[in-house]
Amino acid sequence: MYYQFYELNHAALQPARAFADAVKLLYSNPLNPMSHTPIGRTIAAGAEMFERTTRRYGKPSFGITETKIGFDKVAVSERVVWKKPFCNLIHFERDLPKTRKADPKLLIVAPMSGHYATLLRGTVESMVQHAEVYITDWTDARMVPVAEGRFDLDDYVDYVIEMLHHLGPDTHVMAVCQPSVPVLSAVSIMEARGDRLAPASMTLMGGPIDTRRNPTAVNKLAEEKGIEWFRDNVIMQVPWPEPGFMRNVYPGFLQLSGFMSMNLDRHIIAHKDFYMHLVKDDGDSAEKHRDFYDEYLAVMDLTAEFYLQTVDTVFVKHALPNGTMRHRGDLVDPTAIRNVALLTVEGENDDISGIGQTQAAHDLCVNIPDDMRAHYMQPKVGHYGVFNGSRFRSEIVPRIVDFMASIRAAESASGRNRASSLPRADQPKTSSATRPTVPTTSRQMAKGV
Repeated sequence: MYYQFYELNHAALQPARAFADAVKLLYSNPLNPMSHTPIGRTIAAGAEMFERTTRRYGKPSFGITETKIGFDKVAVSERVVWKKPFCNLIHFERDLPKTRKADPKLLIVAPMSGHYATLLRGTVESMVQHAEVYITDWTDARMVPVAEGRFDLDDYVDYVIEMLHHLGPDTHVMAVCQPSVPVLSAVSIMEARGDRLAPASMTLMGGPIDTRRNPTAVNKLAEEKGIEWFRDNVIMQVPWPEPGFMRNVYPGFLQLSGFMSMNLDRHIIAHKDFYMHLVKDDGDSAEKHRDFYDEYLAVMDLTAEFYLQTVDTVFVKHALPNGTMRHRGDLVDPTAIRNVALLTVEGENDDISGIGQTQAAHDLCVNIPDDMRAHYMQPKVGHYGVFNGSRFRSEIVPRIVDFMASIRAAESASGRNRASSLPRADQPKTSSATRPTVPTTSRQMAKGV
């Protein structure tokens, strides 16, 4: 009933929110003389604070309409190219000259952990300058009717494989945080099957491959509580009149509460500063606060089966590093990966996925040649800084771009078509002498040398 009470409380506050919004408009209207006084700005600031802290934030838009390639500005448009009940695949289509050499395709697998894919807007903005970018736009589970069926971790892996098949050869995949495990699983399965459409490379960023390494507060909570506690305490049914009425979900507002409680003092200070910026008429600082929290506070529900299976597999049983993870009954074997290059990226101050948790992928993928793998740890960034922000743009993006380009160049130099001539995964391990070799300078760059 907790979800129903949450909805009832939100509905009950609707008249108060409407009144607060009207007060804000009245006391911030430049035609009102009070709006130019400290008293007027204080009243408007208080009204806006109340409205913002009691509203439900809707799904933001990417809003990427152009990018800069070289010295030219290029128009960008969004197009859904693949669709399933729980996910749309969005292509950020660039208006490029037909004579331009084709860039590699990059599939960005966004986290399905409470926030929308738009949380990776900065990631997309940076990578769209260098690649044909596609991103997984996961659907809020409360908006999916029960008649559409279940969605669990196995379905997530299947979705990734289907999307890679849809995109075809010369595709690279990037997993940000939570998707690192299902993406690594999907690539393992594709290689074990000898799938010719396995990606050219995979980049895993701040992902929980092995949460036993430097466990964070999030990791410890999952291990201490156990899966039964989560099933009994955080799984709820979507209330009427939402399209997903009666679907069992892990509500987004619970996930958001957990994230905010980890740094509650920081959020309180941010809102206090926001209030003072409004009173002092510091519009730029106030707008930055709005932009960040409009994104951060927009959350989505997850299906109960996906959430519980993920917690149990990744955080409680550590199934992937223990070699016991299964997909549709078949063992997931990362040692089957021989042809897909691997780059892992971590943040020095990551409090969600500790240092070493993502790097653990290298210990599992033992059959990837040394010249097709790299690891980079970005100093002075937390979890968010691994995929967004100034250090991401200046330090991490060039390494990812260079790594993908090196793999592509090495395969071109070998004079082979990867999609048709790579050895099958069931063949003996290929010696480094017969593999495309990544240039040494590129490997050094990715490793941060």
